[in-house]
Amino acid sequence: MSEFIHRLPEFLGNHLLLTLAFVGVLVALLVTEMQRLMRGGAALTPAGLTQLINRENALVIDISAQAEYEKGHVPGSRHLLPSQVDPESKELAKARETPIALVCRSGVTAAQVAGRLRKAGFAKVFWLDGGIAAWREAQMPLVKGRN
Repeated sequence: MSEFIHRLPEFLGNHLLLTLAFVGVLVALLVTEMQRLMRGGAALTPAGLTQLINRENALVIDISAQAEYEKGHVPGSRHLLPSQVDPESKELAKARETPIALVCRSGVTAAQVAGRLRKAGFAKVFWLDGGIAAWREAQMPLVKGRN
């Protein structure tokens, strides 16, 4: 081990491009993990969302555009635009202790909105990782039209 440490600076100097690539990948990995930890809430798989709905009667909110929502959404989900997901609204105030699962097309917007709700004091906030695309890929049922 001692020889390895003594020869490391020589290796790094001789392989500068490889060293820079390693540092770049390491920084990207750390940034990605920090963003994941800062989002708030927890990502769910389609199976995890199904369990949350069945076991804890979660409130599922689809924050996709209206046209996308009508093309297909999780059964029992309610539609709200991301701008309408206001932590101070009467609808959500009642659900402060109820599990809330957010769904969008890809999971990205839902994760961001989940972070907002988490900061506002909602205890149980989740989002569907991969969004409706993951739900569809898992061959879970979709409902078309308005609720």
